[in-house]
Amino acid sequence: MRPRTLEEIVGQQHLLSPGSPLRRLVEGQPMSVFLWGPPGVGKTTLASIVSRASGARFVEVSAVSAGVKELRTELDKARRELERGNPTVLFIDEVHRFSKTQQDALLPAVENRIVTLIAATTENPSFSVISPLLSRSLLLRLKPLTDDDIGGLIDRAVADKRGLDGNVTLTKAGRSDLVRMAQGDARRALTFLEESAASAVALETNEITPDVVASAVDRATVRYDRDGDQHYDVISAFIKSMRGSDPQAALHYLARMLEAGEDPRFVARRLIIHASEDVGMAASGVLQTCVAAAQAVQLIGMPEARITLAHATIAVATAPKSNAVITAIGEATADVHSGKGLEVPAHLRDAHYSGAEKLGHGKGYKYPHDYPHALVAQQYLPDDLVGASYYRPTANGAEAAVGERLAAIEEVTSGGPQSARVTAKRNEESES
Repeated sequence: MRPRTLEEIVGQQHLLSPGSPLRRLVEGQPMSVFLWGPPGVGKTTLASIVSRASGARFVEVSAVSAGVKELRTELDKARRELERGNPTVLFIDEVHRFSKTQQDALLPAVENRIVTLIAATTENPSFSVISPLLSRSLLLRLKPLTDDDIGGLIDRAVADKRGLDGNVTLTKAGRSDLVRMAQGDARRALTFLEESAASAVALETNEITPDVVASAVDRATVRYDRDGDQHYDVISAFIKSMRGSDPQAALHYLARMLEAGEDPRFVARRLIIHASEDVGMAASGVLQTCVAAAQAVQLIGMPEARITLAHATIAVATAPKSNAVITAIGEATADVHSGKGLEVPAHLRDAHYSGAEKLGHGKGYKYPHDYPHALVAQQYLPDDLVGASYYRPTANGAEAAVGERLAAIEEVTSGGPQSARVTAKRNEESES
């Protein structure tokens, strides 16, 4: 059922309009392209269509198995064939797995148009392909197939003579299950359809129902790559769902990562970071929950650790939120980077070594525990940062109470009205 012409391609209409690069490539205009997209959206198919339409030799190389030697051998063959008037379409699958040396070997052939390079990758070429090679090629991004695309592909395969030739029928519910489980992957959709048809025959029926599909396909494979875009996209969605206080979405992304084989320790580390970054003092206990979850992951492992990670995920998602902690350390760090922060005030310096007293270290330091509530007005920040305010509590959750206490502390330590009352009380206690 692999499409033989551009007209049989499902999806990718943004790349198939008149005058588009793919159309021009099929019409014989030499150029090199990178096809970037998820699995099962037509990258290999497009390469074969280009080769068939242009009448060129089609050479397929897998970056998983081919080394520099094999690559140079194919390029030498392409050069000799071109001298005889036979152009070559070189298709490289999973080009992101090529080393820098292998990619360098391609440069002369691409630059001199010895081959028409069509390279397929599921990862962002900006991170995995060397700049000189990328700059000499067009980058075409293929989109995931929609449910309508997959549905149309399945319908065609059921009826077409190259497919099931109408020997089975597909119920509406069975079709819906196949579309859902394919997750935008045409290859997966056809594989599941083929297995379902075989199951129907084994069950002595010609009808593919949800029960038949379930008997043929255990479950949909989770689309996820631990080192590529999906890794970053899903963890980003996980974090943003927790930040947005949506435990349902957060649990979905958690399950998606764990089912795809993501390292549960990575998830636990993100939970710990998030507990301080987006919950912070609004619910300090959440950090303890996330640290405990990380420890539990180490102790019990998967699959049971998914329960503990879910516990921590729900705790983070449902907690009151505050970013005051990360804002505070960010602003403090920015001041340090900009050169602010002169010498440590003399009364705060270490006075425990010989000669410190002569230098004035520790002179005038007020020991807070000698004062009521262990509070006393004195300067702690360097001279050029006096008055700086980094931590600003929000009114969310427990941080509201923290804000009230901090306001009271600042009133005392700044010499405000409450400070005067505390000083008077201290004097009365001293007299008595």
